[in-house]
Amino acid sequence: MKLCILDNDTLDPAVEPTYKSYGAMTERLLRDAGATGQIDLFNTMQGHYPESFDAYDAVLLTGSKADSFSQEPWVLALRQKVEQLLQAKKKLIGICFGHQLIALCLGARVGRAPQGWGAGRMDYQWLAPELPEAQGRCDIALLASHQDQVFDLPEGARLLATSEFCPVAAFAVEDRVFCVQPHPEFVVDYSAYLLNKRRSSLGEDKYQSCTQSLAKGHDGAAVARLMVAFIEGQALPA
Repeated sequence: MKLCILDNDTLDPAVEPTYKSYGAMTERLLRDAGATGQIDLFNTMQGHYPESFDAYDAVLLTGSKADSFSQEPWVLALRQKVEQLLQAKKKLIGICFGHQLIALCLGARVGRAPQGWGAGRMDYQWLAPELPEAQGRCDIALLASHQDQVFDLPEGARLLATSEFCPVAAFAVEDRVFCVQPHPEFVVDYSAYLLNKRRSSLGEDKYQSCTQSLAKGHDGAAVARLMVAFIEGQALPA
């Protein structure tokens, strides 16, 4: 397996020594899920990309504090790269910002969610028939941190996960695209840091309920195993 991770953010100085980057957190997640082979990280905010994507089995786009619909030069450059990768039928995985940007490039509407922040541990209905190690459940829980959402399922895409708060929570396009809105790579301590950072904007009631939700666990490892299988060429559950 040879994977390119396009890292679309930098972490706050308070947590960077521990978590390094979203790309590093994602690599750890995939390694823990059994990924072997080469994983290369490039920071798109700094204009870093591989000379060619041809040798990679897949390209993964991380989350970001930026808006996928931003007119910032680095975001526009990334969108152009993703459009080219889609045209070339390169296998793509998107997480949060990456999920939104890929959906945008596929023609879906993306914007600020009127219901506000999705934060903490959130529950989703899983629509595919099997999630590894979910023991037959048709629901999953993942850690989230987003104020933007994908409003439409891209044309030709299959909805994989949904909730009342986030109707397009995960989708796939054939065996080429796999995107999820929440963050399977997050760990509880990092989610707690983000909640504390946004405590005033969330409001005290939401902050308390989201913080308490973190103790219930999440299914990030199960989604990671799906991602590894997807990169390795196995079909997603249909």
